[in-house]
Amino acid sequence: MPPSSPHGATVARPVLARGAGQHVLVVAGEPELAELLSTTLELAGYRISLAGSGAEALARADEHRYDLVVLDATLPDLVSLAGACRPPAANRPPVLFLTVYDSLDRLPPELGLGRKDYVTKPFRVAEVLARMQVLLRGAHGGARRNGALAYGDLVLDDARCQARRDARTLDLTPAEYRLLRHLLVNAPRVLSKEQIGRCVWGDFRGDNAIEQLVSRLRRKVDRDAPALIHTRRGFGYWLGGLDAGT
Repeated sequence: MPPSSPHGATVARPVLARGAGQHVLVVAGEPELAELLSTTLELAGYRISLAGSGAEALARADEHRYDLVVLDATLPDLVSLAGACRPPAANRPPVLFLTVYDSLDRLPPELGLGRKDYVTKPFRVAEVLARMQVLLRGAHGGARRNGALAYGDLVLDDARCQARRDARTLDLTPAEYRLLRHLLVNAPRVLSKEQIGRCVWGDFRGDNAIEQLVSRLRRKVDRDAPALIHTRRGFGYWLGGLDAGT
């Protein structure tokens, strides 16, 4: 039966992204986190294996091939895991990191086949499921081009934290870069201001702060070029071609 609000009104349940039996390795040292993820993901249609440390994850990866790894980036032996986990590129599963906002710049680049994403703690289950689905499809909004994210003539090089539009290098602040990357990997999906705030700052900021950030980024990205960053009034922002998302 649908849940009700305190005033007796029926509240619709959100439609969550679901799996189709894919085999997912959950690497989490905290028992509560491991139980939450394994129970939730099994109910969502995934087959789950658990590892409580980087060493155990390596052992399991030697025995089985996984479709996706969900990895708690606060594991104490994550550094050793990154150094050792170097199977042939074709056998590396995509990785979804669960991380705190302040550790985004320390995520090990060696893990995964360039197909990796993150969700910041505290996270929402719906967000984890949605990001898993994107990784499993192997279809970020922006395609990979020579190891860099790209959409048309827009290219983001995560290794150097640099962005360019055609031959023009974009002088972006860290917040602008995080916003542009979030828009690009989700293109052409519309992102709400709350989603943008959580990605860029780790929490929700007032509408004015997000509007100002988008405005600054738009002036840099769309200067002297067809617009890529668009507003869906009342819903949020999206990145794509002029005829996309209409």
